[in-house]
Amino acid sequence: MSVGHPGGSKRVTLDEIWPDLETGIHQLITNLNQGFQNARWMALYSNVYNYCTTSRPQSATRTAKQANGANFVGAELYLRLKDFLTKHMKGLLKVAEARMDEGLLHYYHTEWTRYITAMKYINHIFQYLNRHWVKRESDDGKAVFEIYTLSLVIWRDHFFNALKSRLTNALLVLIEKERNGEQIDTSLVSGVVSAYVSLGLNKDKPKDTILDVYKSCFEDEFLAATEIYYTSESNNFISVNTIADYMKKVETRLAEELMRVRQYLHASTEIELVAKCDKVLIEKHQDAIWGEFQKLLEDDKMEDLTRMYSLLSRIQKGLEPLKTILEKHVQTIGNQTVEQIVVAAMNDPKLYVDSLLKVYKKYNDLVISAFRNDSGFVASLDKACRRFINDNAVCKAAKSASKSPELLARYTDLLLKKSAKNPEENEMEQLLNDVMVVFKYIEDKDVFQTFYSKMLAKRLIHGTSASEDLESLMISKLKATCGYEYTSKLQRMFTDMPLSRDLLDRFRSHLEKKNANLGMDFTVMVLATGSWPLNSATTNFSVPKELQTCEDLFQKFYQQEYTGRKLNWLHQLSKGELKTGYLTSNKTGYILQASTYQMGVLLLFNQEDTMTTEYIGVATQLTETTLKTTLLTLLKAKILCVDCEDEEFDKTNKFTLNTEYKNKRAKVNINVPIPRQVEEDSQSTHKTVEEDRKWAIQAAAVRIMKMRRRLQHANLISEVVAQVQTRFKPGIPLIKKCIDILIEKEYLERVEGQKDMYSYVA
Repeated sequence: MSVGHPGGSKRVTLDEIWPDLETGIHQLITNLNQGFQNARWMALYSNVYNYCTTSRPQSATRTAKQANGANFVGAELYLRLKDFLTKHMKGLLKVAEARMDEGLLHYYHTEWTRYITAMKYINHIFQYLNRHWVKRESDDGKAVFEIYTLSLVIWRDHFFNALKSRLTNALLVLIEKERNGEQIDTSLVSGVVSAYVSLGLNKDKPKDTILDVYKSCFEDEFLAATEIYYTSESNNFISVNTIADYMKKVETRLAEELMRVRQYLHASTEIELVAKCDKVLIEKHQDAIWGEFQKLLEDDKMEDLTRMYSLLSRIQKGLEPLKTILEKHVQTIGNQTVEQIVVAAMNDPKLYVDSLLKVYKKYNDLVISAFRNDSGFVASLDKACRRFINDNAVCKAAKSASKSPELLARYTDLLLKKSAKNPEENEMEQLLNDVMVVFKYIEDKDVFQTFYSKMLAKRLIHGTSASEDLESLMISKLKATCGYEYTSKLQRMFTDMPLSRDLLDRFRSHLEKKNANLGMDFTVMVLATGSWPLNSATTNFSVPKELQTCEDLFQKFYQQEYTGRKLNWLHQLSKGELKTGYLTSNKTGYILQASTYQMGVLLLFNQEDTMTTEYIGVATQLTETTLKTTLLTLLKAKILCVDCEDEEFDKTNKFTLNTEYKNKRAKVNINVPIPRQVEEDSQSTHKTVEEDRKWAIQAAAVRIMKMRRRLQHANLISEVVAQVQTRFKPGIPLIKKCIDILIEKEYLERVEGQKDMYSYVA
């Protein structure tokens, strides 16, 4: 079929083409499923084209714009089509009025699908009208639409608006049925809802779809119905079920609503629907859910706790009460755990630290798994651990807030000492990590440092370290946590060890050259005074003549090597081995591992069989306290016998060797400190810590005042606290006392006429 053109001689009128067009359009709208031949489609397109392009008699009043351009026509055709579609809508509406509920939805969906499919074809038939006449009229600001858009406007205004209330109610009935567990035709709901979306037309950009119809005619009512439904259901369910079961129900409902959006609602509904469900199902019942948290913690209901966190995290400030409850609960459990072991833990560092870690690990796992490592819950756990680790039954029994760092240091010492019970080295790293977990919460880190450094010194001096690598690893962990200054002396102690070994090798080479024979295996360590936490002996000591030669030779060698240096012999840290030769029951004898003071006492029995306390004291030059402690250790080891109750001897009581001594071991360590000695060492260490704190506070105050020049009392105290709190928690009275000391030393002075004001004295 040939297509006409504007230059044709015959003028085409609307009355000539409309009957054929009307028949074709009616066939497309009502019977498209029966097929539509391509030739028929081309004939209809040609009718529109010929009509729009045929010449028209020129009007005397045509506009300048029309005179300058082509004489496109189409208004009558546009109006004729509009009337046809409007009439078609009235026919559909008449049928729809007899339909109800789901039947209405099916009819609406069927006709909508048929209509929009047909209108896409019809839009192509009228494409020439769209490109020219419609575009020109639209550009002039007239309310004219492309044919497909026009069809949607007509559907909306003459069919949908009359039915929208009934349609929405029918949709809501179906959705409620699905919520009640019934099966529904989701494709039907999806189809009708998509029609709501398609009818949202943008006046400024007619080709663009907006959601005003969907939101005003469906979504608003859907959300209101959702609130009513879940308010009723939640109130009824929670009144007859447990909170745990209610949370499962809420979790299921939320998942269903998300699926509902994805199946047949517009994606934009998800945010508002979720917010509405969160408000109705969670926020309105948050008090009841919060009230169950403590019980779930006590019963270790991990799954329910995870679910509770997941639900409450959806609402604003829903988790805040849980953080407070968790903090109090962990603190309570920690205190209860320590109370159960308080007597044993005072002298069992492993039991104490393991108990602390047990509580921490349990609730740390809970925070990681159930609470997704939420920073707020991590902070609550940290606060609780810090409280019960630094203030618990053991600290109160010891009457010292510094008991925890002391026991942690002793536990670390047990790990790093040689022992048959030590775990494999690869397990040790995890154990040291556990130590650092507790260390993180220790407030008095200076106490740990002091005890740790003393114990490290003993391990290095006595060669009892399990591994130098592990020692270095522990120091590196402390350095990473507290900085270089905290571990600088520990590091220098390590540096001293190879230097001391090298010096000993040179001494032995010196003896070989001199052909000097000491008569025994002699080992000496030379350690720098400023790096090691070693105090001078608190007693005199007369070195046995058997050992004196060794000391004298080394002293002479050292003076030759290092002129001007002075050696201080620390006999209280020295030890040696003696072999028994007086026991008839064991002819080979035992090797006794003894302290130098014990050796000094025992070697006296080479000359005398029986000696009084007074005689031994004069011979050894030991003070009364040190002598008594040394004799008690020998009595406890059953090496000596005394003619009275063991601990009740005085200067007149007589001591003899125990000739009946027996032991299963050939080598016996008799250098075992008695409990009183351990307690004295602990008290001495704590006293050292107190003195160090005074110096640290004074140094911090001087640094601050040197920079500030003038400062009020309260500000000085707060700045001092800020500077030293990484090492220990200073008491305000101690800071005040240190300020008074600095004033006495003339580092600071009070400013006259100004209350509580200090100035720095240069």
